[in-house]
Amino acid sequence: MGQRPVLPRRDFLALGAAATATALLPGKLFAAIPTGVKVHGLSAFGDLKYKPDFTRFDYVDVDAPQGGTFNFSPPNWGQNQSPLTFNTLNSFVPKGDAPQRMEMCFDSLMVRALDEPDAIYGQVADGVTISDDRNGFTFALRPQARFHDGTPLTAEDAAFTYKLLKDKGHPDFSLSLTHLDDATATDQHTLLLKFSGKQSARTILNVAQFPILSKAFYTANPFDSSQLNPPLGSGAYKVGRWSAGTWIEYERVTDYWGNDLPVNRGQNNFGRIRIEFYQDRTAGFEAFKKGEIFYREEFTSRVWATGYDFPAFTAGKVVKHEFPAETVPSMQATAVNQRREQFRDPRVREAIALCFDFEWTRRNFFYGSYERSQSCFEKSDFRAEGSPSAQELALLEPLRDQLPPEAFGDAVTQPASDGSGRDRKLLGKAAKLLNEAGWKRSGDLVVNDKGGRLTAEFLVDDEGFVQVYSPWVANMKAVGIDASIRLVDSAQYQLRQSTFDFDLISAAFSFSATPTRDDLEIFFHSRTAGISGSRNLPGISSPAIDALLDAVGAAKDRESLTVAMRALDRVLRARRDWIPSWFLANHRSAFWDMFGFPEQKPDFGFPVEALWWVDKDKAAQIGKA
Repeated sequence: MGQRPVLPRRDFLALGAAATATALLPGKLFAAIPTGVKVHGLSAFGDLKYKPDFTRFDYVDVDAPQGGTFNFSPPNWGQNQSPLTFNTLNSFVPKGDAPQRMEMCFDSLMVRALDEPDAIYGQVADGVTISDDRNGFTFALRPQARFHDGTPLTAEDAAFTYKLLKDKGHPDFSLSLTHLDDATATDQHTLLLKFSGKQSARTILNVAQFPILSKAFYTANPFDSSQLNPPLGSGAYKVGRWSAGTWIEYERVTDYWGNDLPVNRGQNNFGRIRIEFYQDRTAGFEAFKKGEIFYREEFTSRVWATGYDFPAFTAGKVVKHEFPAETVPSMQATAVNQRREQFRDPRVREAIALCFDFEWTRRNFFYGSYERSQSCFEKSDFRAEGSPSAQELALLEPLRDQLPPEAFGDAVTQPASDGSGRDRKLLGKAAKLLNEAGWKRSGDLVVNDKGGRLTAEFLVDDEGFVQVYSPWVANMKAVGIDASIRLVDSAQYQLRQSTFDFDLISAAFSFSATPTRDDLEIFFHSRTAGISGSRNLPGISSPAIDALLDAVGAAKDRESLTVAMRALDRVLRARRDWIPSWFLANHRSAFWDMFGFPEQKPDFGFPVEALWWVDKDKAAQIGKA
């Protein structure tokens, strides 16, 4: 069982072929990137794989045929997007539920290379010049850039976009723009972004990947409203046919202005991408079995282990394949909402965590397929291990009086149970912690000194989670917590999550391989605890955490970044803001055998819809031509 909303996808596409600057040498710090000279790419620490004259990314097949339809269930999403329904086509604001993959309709100044941890290269911009004080970034925009209606995409559009996203955009955008002082079109093809100096040195890596919107369109149409009016974009795809809440099609733009950019070669091969929305996973799987869906990632272990016995699979028309997961930090966990008074004591949060019997759940629900998550940055070098290093202690010691003592010992791990489903030792410890926190037993429940019960409600939007969390709830009841599960529809779930109207809620996120301070603030910083739509679901508000985030932002090289991230992970685990749950080492992919894909999957991304293509011979063999 898995749940995978993620950070905003930033795999828009690009290259600066006209850039004339010297390529950055590996190992140079961001602060050493030359100023006053146009460069074709940026990275956190100056590590650029591709030279100014590169012709394509290495992980694509430039000979891939184009055309055909790709009907799939996206495994991830960002901003206000939902996998279950949609009631707006505006994916840039906090309100409403937008369909997945709206980002395919928009270009950005620069885009990521998926075989590098953090490098970005020019798309709408053919290069960028950094000011001497490193607070100003001048982008040279390509004159050929066009919106889908044929109108030029200009620096005026870009300047308008950044001001709009700062003032009214989803927190995924607005928080990174906190320290943007101004966005100015110095001429039709030149954009200046000016920051205050309070931004992280690597903020620009996020900001340069934001979608560029049409000034004319959003002058004529209210930006901060939920609307089903297809927005005007400039990307490889545009909104085609759709039925609100049911399905949407993205049509490839035949005269897309960026078709011949080297970073676009071998990508965006499907003529049409269709996404259908189902209210539960069972309905989605049934549609896949019938061939109405062509690709899905399987997050239900029972189905992966036992469900692939339908005729199309046994006939070889459908295949299962595990692709290695990306080399990026990830977190799947349950947030305990500290905006609710009963969860502010860390002993209560620890007691709730002790009631979750992962070993029993893994055996009975997961068919042994998931691993126990321990870290907020699983599958990365940022996971804290053992006792703090001397370098970590240098960051932690000045904050000692603000931190749990556990932050200075071995990294906190969730204890293994005896696998019985009701480990008496762990439940006994949970009961003791509740008692120490002032919750005394009164009959079947624990109460505080005012006689109030300790309530804890899981908020879920899928029947599968009701089954998985029911034993956890039963254990909480056994120690006196008035625990329950509330199943709601997708729209209510999205609204309650964004407004923090829940006790317990589970989520999964992937971070950049080189996280910026901006990436992390939306999850962990005090100032995001009260911002609707932020990812700070537990309501973390800690000056000590804020200081560690500053240390992440100030890191001058990968070594110091790793130290700061491990210290942050160590503290988050000791605070028990998030209860780690489980993770998979691979993508469990199932698809109708009608596609081609590159031999080498990139290490830092897996956009199947961008990199795969229809193989007509294979499609004909299985009756899908």
